[in-house]
Amino acid sequence: MAVLEQLTSQQAIELENKYGAHNYHPLPVVLAKGKGVYVWDVEGKQYYDFLSAYSAVNQGHCHPKIVNAMVQQAQTLALTSRAFYNDILGKYEKFACEFFGFDKLLPMNTGAEAVETALKLCRKWAYEVKGINENEAEIIVCKNNFHGRTTTIISFSNDPVARKNFGPYTNGFIKIEYNNLEALEAALKNNPNVGGFLVEPIQGEAGVYVPSEDYLAKAKALCEQYNVLFIADEVQTGIARTGKLLAVDHENVKPDVLILGKAISGGVYPVSAVLANDNVMQVIKPGNHGSTFGGNPVAAAVAMAALEIVQEEKLAENAAELGELFRSELSKYIETSNIVNLVRGKGLLNAILINDEEDSDTAWNICLALRDNGLLAKPTHGNIIRFAPPLIMDKAQLLDCVSIIIKTLKQFEK
Repeated sequence: MAVLEQLTSQQAIELENKYGAHNYHPLPVVLAKGKGVYVWDVEGKQYYDFLSAYSAVNQGHCHPKIVNAMVQQAQTLALTSRAFYNDILGKYEKFACEFFGFDKLLPMNTGAEAVETALKLCRKWAYEVKGINENEAEIIVCKNNFHGRTTTIISFSNDPVARKNFGPYTNGFIKIEYNNLEALEAALKNNPNVGGFLVEPIQGEAGVYVPSEDYLAKAKALCEQYNVLFIADEVQTGIARTGKLLAVDHENVKPDVLILGKAISGGVYPVSAVLANDNVMQVIKPGNHGSTFGGNPVAAAVAMAALEIVQEEKLAENAAELGELFRSELSKYIETSNIVNLVRGKGLLNAILINDEEDSDTAWNICLALRDNGLLAKPTHGNIIRFAPPLIMDKAQLLDCVSIIIKTLKQFEK
């Protein structure tokens, strides 16, 4: 088979199944092209993308400004490693620090890498600034979290699929209930060795679980009271997805450590970052942490273009407006529905809860029907379907998508 030979969908799926590790269970659709809010399969059928690569493609597929920045930089200088300076990394670091309001940025490539970076940063701060005895620092995390799938991160996951048979696990983590301030205060009050609290402002993989309105602000206040770093994982919720630049902005919370990924690149190139002020980031010295590709010139150029688009095209404002419309329209249908219990979310990060058991295949079958009707989404936790279209979507497109979703759900009414 020639490398450039056009495959059918079935041929592409068979190739992946034969030669690729089976670490994903994709929806059976083979995509070959993307533009804006749309993607096309190899046979040329058009779909609305209602997942946005788990919120990596907030700016839309193949945004010309991002693609041009990537191509131009790749044709000039792609990689130096951090053994040498390059002429664009400092510009990007300054741009991003001013954009998000922090003193320093540590560049990485993927969301999981950025979370690992934040964990290391927190521990080193705990020993060198807070004064915890070495190897005794602990970090509080929330149950049902999703921060990635590295060995350390799955050590504090309670997802058996992610954890089972990957031990022994990394120690140093305290798991508490999400959206439970009493549990957080108890963990802080009873343990002087806590260095940080790692939290998703909205638990995306758990089914777009939005906490109580004052949860984040009160959690940050508790962290300040007990001299603990508040670490916000905004890999999925950041970059305008929830109707603000960051999800923590809904409560005017400033994290001590901010973790970004996915849409900081617009989905065209792996880019992630950890931001903090000097009082935290200064503990990192040469040799403590790094990445050959982290902070490479292409990543820097891409990230600046991607962030400029957020401002220029008012993506946060659009997400806020269309998110309200989406939940309002779906709620009207749900009032008389037997198949959907509720819609929840913030901005254009939303989910519907299917009226069936978590281990049922109803949500999967609904997503197959949505695909047939021209819209792509994916279940999470069995009976929840997550909806997260590109933030460049307009009102007419959103209402068209709502009609597709409602039409599809009606096929499954009991």
